[in-house]
Amino acid sequence: MPDAVPRFYFLGETAVALALPAPACLRQQRRIWQLAAQLRHYPTVCDVVPGMNNLTLSLDPAHGDPEQGMAWLREGWQALSADVSAPSGRRVEIPVWYGGDAGPDLAEVARHTGLSCAEVIACHSAADYRVYFLGFQPGFAYLGGLPDCLAAPRRGQPRTLVPAGSVGIGGRQTGIYPANSPGGWQLIGHTPLRLFDPQGEPPSLLLPGDRIRFVPQEPDHA
Repeated sequence: MPDAVPRFYFLGETAVALALPAPACLRQQRRIWQLAAQLRHYPTVCDVVPGMNNLTLSLDPAHGDPEQGMAWLREGWQALSADVSAPSGRRVEIPVWYGGDAGPDLAEVARHTGLSCAEVIACHSAADYRVYFLGFQPGFAYLGGLPDCLAAPRRGQPRTLVPAGSVGIGGRQTGIYPANSPGGWQLIGHTPLRLFDPQGEPPSLLLPGDRIRFVPQEPDHA
């Protein structure tokens, strides 16, 4: 499959970015991670933010040159190794209690998908996921790999409070809320793991490239 061609553009006076056409895929994400790791060591670079199908390079407002930043972005992308299939990231198992108070929207996801609740759980926990990037809130991992059969629309009325550790489905993605917050994803389960610890090193439990597997827990252990 030919490599996607990125679009390069300026973001204001101190940042440049590249964006790849949808859909996101692991090969493209690996190239983004490689480029981000390289650019972090360049002079006048303040921050490098890899996203899903995109990367933003922020420069020192006093000394950074956006034209130079754009050149680094273009040249770095073109110089990347063609071999992006090497394994990367850790294997992380996430214990999850599905359904009940832990996953109040499990039945709604089952209704929408035409599966039983047990089939939703089995399918969700059998898949291998990859952390594409962190965003929305500290420690929130956007995961690639949700089976197509589990895609479900976000709630029509978002909740004002979603408990930390809630596992949800929103569209064609699944994820875990690392902190109490409003949210509109369909909640199918809950994990006791702490996803974000400001004092930790690193503070986020999950990092781009990590491989994730959800592990169902017995109800009487909740």
